[in-house]
Amino acid sequence: MKTRIALLLLVLLVEALLLRLGFWQLARGHEKQEQLVQVAGVLNNRQGIALADMDRTSHRIEWAGGAVWFIPGPVFLLDNQRRGSEVGVIVYQPALLPGGPAILVELGWLPVTGNRQMPPTPAYHRDYRLEGLLLPPPSPGIALGQAAVKQADGRWLMTRVDMPALESIIGGELAARVLRPDPALDIGFARDLDVQANTLPPEKHRAYALQWFGLAAAWLILWFYVARRKKHER
Repeated sequence: MKTRIALLLLVLLVEALLLRLGFWQLARGHEKQEQLVQVAGVLNNRQGIALADMDRTSHRIEWAGGAVWFIPGPVFLLDNQRRGSEVGVIVYQPALLPGGPAILVELGWLPVTGNRQMPPTPAYHRDYRLEGLLLPPPSPGIALGQAAVKQADGRWLMTRVDMPALESIIGGELAARVLRPDPALDIGFARDLDVQANTLPPEKHRAYALQWFGLAAAWLILWFYVARRKKHER
């Protein structure tokens, strides 16, 4: 009797896990679809806010513009970022906002050679007038190891954008969002306004959800078949 109860609990546990994974994928697909709709609305009118007046703690996607002063200090490289079929790094540099904290400016993408030689990234050291998308930082995923490691040339190679870790490095506060300048501006490197370039699109999440739900259904069918067969044998 105890064995049958333990087996039933195991079956239910596996079923619950499969269903949870399916609903999680559905939720992620919905979140990303909502993000695409929000970005499309922002890009359609581009009636932005002033960077000086932005909410430093918000994670909303907005169009913003204004003057910034690039901090003559650390440059950050986010590793393992794809652009088409190539792999490279995305370059970030903090810049001071008028009357407020610094903001992480996404300067664009550069390719990395096969020998893992990091590309040269000249740092900016003066004031610029920028406009572009205010975005939440890229999702860190599973946080393993250090978020950023200092290189011999003084730059920092990141495995993820960890805002508290970056604030510790620069010795100051960072706004909750990053600024991705308009690609039309003559600054930085290759960039666009695709907010889901290095992540799964909504339709992929929905497809994975369908797979998990299919596995959940197959698991139940298998269990009912085995239980019915054992009952018949008895």
